[in-house]
Amino acid sequence: RASRRAKMAAAAERVPGAAPAGYAALAVKFSARQRSPHFLLVKEHRVREGSGPAHPPRRTLFVLNVPPYCDPESLSRLFFSCGHVQSVDICDKPEVTEKTDTLKSKFFNPKMTKGFRVAYVVFRSPAGVQAAKALSQRGPLLISTETHPVKTGISKWIASYAASVVDREELKAEVDAFMQDYDKQIAEEEAKAAQEEGVPDEEGWVKVTRKGRKPGLPRTEAANLRVLERERRKRAHKELLNFYAWQHRETKREHIAQLRKKFEEDKQRIALMRAQRKFRPY
Repeated sequence: RASRRAKMAAAAERVPGAAPAGYAALAVKFSARQRSPHFLLVKEHRVREGSGPAHPPRRTLFVLNVPPYCDPESLSRLFFSCGHVQSVDICDKPEVTEKTDTLKSKFFNPKMTKGFRVAYVVFRSPAGVQAAKALSQRGPLLISTETHPVKTGISKWIASYAASVVDREELKAEVDAFMQDYDKQIAEEEAKAAQEEGVPDEEGWVKVTRKGRKPGLPRTEAANLRVLERERRKRAHKELLNFYAWQHRETKREHIAQLRKKFEEDKQRIALMRAQRKFRPY
């Protein structure tokens, strides 16, 4: 047993040195009760294309191997001693290009992937990045403390359920604001297209656009319900038509009966025309 503990201790000592080139390994623990540490791999964020305003150069720390129970607040507390943390952005994987400035929604944000992720920690000054890299020489940092505990188990489920219950008034206000911005954008695009209509470009080409005489469907609840009901009837008719073998046999039998009936009617009509001497086949 003693030799096993010695091997585990030696392995734990070798892990920080096993960090990839350019990274520093920071030992962290979920709580003080945890024995074995977890290692975060950090380095200064640098990209060839150049960093955007969200992840400025020299002030952004790139963090790998972020555990699922570590949220932005936990990372901000971990690096609080290194300097003022301006923002923390956790992603599923490293971002090749900078995100566009879009309005963040409170209700329609995509769910984060469960598992280990990456993070971008932005400090107010470049000294914070260097101080964060120097944390690899210190002992394990705690993610969940007595003053700032991380919710787990039932308490986490309760908090997740409470967050899933949305306020209808806030949701309606956000949707209305989004639709107003969308209508404004469409109106600006149509006005720009109307101004450029018939105007040749640099090479002398004139862009021709075709507009239909029928306007689009109105965005009303009644119109949407009618379209959905029509599609449902079409789909139900296609799914139920000749679904079973006996239905297929009945359909063929009815078709043959209709052909025979039509044949008899044609024979009677021909006989009547012969009787009236109006039948002239030649």
